[in-house]
Amino acid sequence: MANTGVLPFVRGVDFTRNDFSGDRFPEAVRCMTGVQWLKLDRTNLTEIPKEMGNLLKLEHLSLTRNQLEKLYGELTELNCLRTLNLRHNKVKSSGIPSELFNLEELSTLDLSYNNLKEVPEGLDKAKSLLVLNLSHNHIDSIPNSLFINLTDLLFLDLSDNNLETLPPQTRRLINLQTFILNNNPLGHFQLRQLPSLVNLETLHMRNTQRNLSNFPGNLDNLTNLADVDLAQNALPKVPDALFSLANLKRLNLSENEITELSTAIENWQKLETLNLSRNKLTSLPGSLCKLAFLRRLYVNDNQLDFEGIPSGIGKLGSLEVFSASHNRLEMIPEGLCRCGSLKKMNLSSNCLITLPDAIHFLTDLVQLDLRNNPDLVMPPKPVENVRGAGLEFYNIDFSLQYQLRLAGANIPQQTPAQNPSKDPIARKLRLRRGRRDHEEADQDQAKILKGMKDIAKEKNRSTQEEAKAESLKPKRWDEALEKPPVDYSEIFEDMAGQAPGPDDMGN
Repeated sequence: MANTGVLPFVRGVDFTRNDFSGDRFPEAVRCMTGVQWLKLDRTNLTEIPKEMGNLLKLEHLSLTRNQLEKLYGELTELNCLRTLNLRHNKVKSSGIPSELFNLEELSTLDLSYNNLKEVPEGLDKAKSLLVLNLSHNHIDSIPNSLFINLTDLLFLDLSDNNLETLPPQTRRLINLQTFILNNNPLGHFQLRQLPSLVNLETLHMRNTQRNLSNFPGNLDNLTNLADVDLAQNALPKVPDALFSLANLKRLNLSENEITELSTAIENWQKLETLNLSRNKLTSLPGSLCKLAFLRRLYVNDNQLDFEGIPSGIGKLGSLEVFSASHNRLEMIPEGLCRCGSLKKMNLSSNCLITLPDAIHFLTDLVQLDLRNNPDLVMPPKPVENVRGAGLEFYNIDFSLQYQLRLAGANIPQQTPAQNPSKDPIARKLRLRRGRRDHEEADQDQAKILKGMKDIAKEKNRSTQEEAKAESLKPKRWDEALEKPPVDYSEIFEDMAGQAPGPDDMGN
């Protein structure tokens, strides 16, 4: 086909989900000599089409979710290629030509979700690489030479492989910003190179057999580190080195063995997300309330009770998500209801008896999960929150003086009452009343909770008895009538309501 028409001027084509198995790849592609980006995702390709040899201006190529086992062919001739995405194929290390990594413009390479057992030969020659993803393969070692030349890397994902160690040359990756090592058996690796990665912003080491003995003792150099994932490890407490990360914004410590939190968490003044779910915490420190920017707090599956949540939690004015399911909460502090930004609160599977009345004042709350709290009795909604309640709703003053003034009557001026604060007798009564209230407030909390639980059970019992008595009352003849059963299947077809109607089609 000649280079005529509009094809030479095409700059990008998305062929996603077309079936190019066999010899179905369109020959017209060879005429798209000016194309700069091409998507061939989910097209059932088993080899690189020969027509791509003409696409000498191609910069971005995506071949994800195909059946490719080898990359021999025309790719090595695409000298302008910058991005090559091959994730979710069947590529083997032996199926990648080393010449591919001689492409001087190649800066992004994604070989994740393939069948690589070792790092492809010649990868260390790709000196322009900024992004390298080798995750979800079967790689068990990294050659020492790999990181000698790849010093410009910004993103490196080696997660979900069989790595037991990393080469000493890892410390040469001084420009690295994102380092992902999740799900590798690195139990005997000390991570001594980590403090050298001074530009690191994201560090994910989920399920890498971390404990206090193989975690770096000093991370002071990592001043840019903002996102740390240490979930699914064997940490009995938060490693001390983490408290020096003043710019930390996201921290995931879920599924560890942590029993308590240090008050040093107040150092994380920029923290926005803290995940401590599935640990062994019995309490949260009061210093947690100093994290002014905290937006999401997850403490599911711990051993927290009412006393384990700091009363000053209401100081977290930015808190939007509070999730504490599967704990031992019988109540929550009223201070939690002063977190005015709360949008989601999960208290399911606890021992809740009731909630503070102030729960009704969380006007931004859109999701409240209270499942599996069998003794829970919700507090009544305050009268002032009921629409139409109170005379002030109608903006009408029904006071006698105001009505007489409207009628034109002369209202005698009332003499101001004596200031009660200057009355010594009243002052003594107030002090005595305050002392008595203070003594009552200091009563054993357990007794209060037990009383609330008894009230809840008695209320439930009364409700059931009233319902039973109601069912035994004699009914009028018209109340005793039952509607005849109607089988609508005899009237409507099986697909009734499934096909779109005129309004659904936009007519």
